[in-house]
Amino acid sequence: MKQEMIYSKKLTGAGMWSKIISRGKVLRLTDLEGGANVGMLLYNALERHERYNMPDTLKGQQVFYLSKGNCLHSDMGRLLSSVIADTCGWHDTVCGASNAKLVEYKYGECSYQNAKNDFHRNGHDCFMIELAKWGLGEKDLVPNLNLFSKVVSGEDGELSYVEGNSEAGSYIDLRMEMDCLVVLNLCQHPLSSAPHYTEKPVLLEVYEADAAGGDDHCRLSHPENARAFENTEEYHLLRF
Repeated sequence: MKQEMIYSKKLTGAGMWSKIISRGKVLRLTDLEGGANVGMLLYNALERHERYNMPDTLKGQQVFYLSKGNCLHSDMGRLLSSVIADTCGWHDTVCGASNAKLVEYKYGECSYQNAKNDFHRNGHDCFMIELAKWGLGEKDLVPNLNLFSKVVSGEDGELSYVEGNSEAGSYIDLRMEMDCLVVLNLCQHPLSSAPHYTEKPVLLEVYEADAAGGDDHCRLSHPENARAFENTEEYHLLRF
């Protein structure tokens, strides 16, 4: 499925990044060292009140995490993106982003005033910074994805983070099913058991790709995905 690369960028540090990626292009994210976490939000680039919806994505496909063949549903019954390739196998959908209090509790205080560019960042604030660039704010912040991260539930229902889920070189390919505003950061997973504050680099690449055909694996993986593909194609047929 990988075709001509049109864009490449290595994300380091907090890895804050936001761009519009048009329909039909594939976003590939590669964990360069292993153990990365990529917080992700997706919005319809043209109508930003439409955005990634975690409950509909999970209940429609009867899943708890994302992998190859799964789709990212919006709150309008359409698709934002689909996972056409994945070598990691498990991407967290339920744990959200870290915040300043959590990071300080786990790793101590480390502000810009005393550490300059090495200060500790958190997922919530990084999302807010990027969203503000597009006229979005706190009310637009929804449950995010944590790519490359895995959590499991114990017998008591408590979630725990699984170390070593993503190896160096693991990647995920996300095909955009509509023009999407993609918002990313590399802040640690909120349940990470790492003893020290750390941010792992990720390679971001964008490729041209073929549109989803009638025999597309993501389309056929679940009836709800097939219906969402139809809704999305109808949206584009009538709007454009």
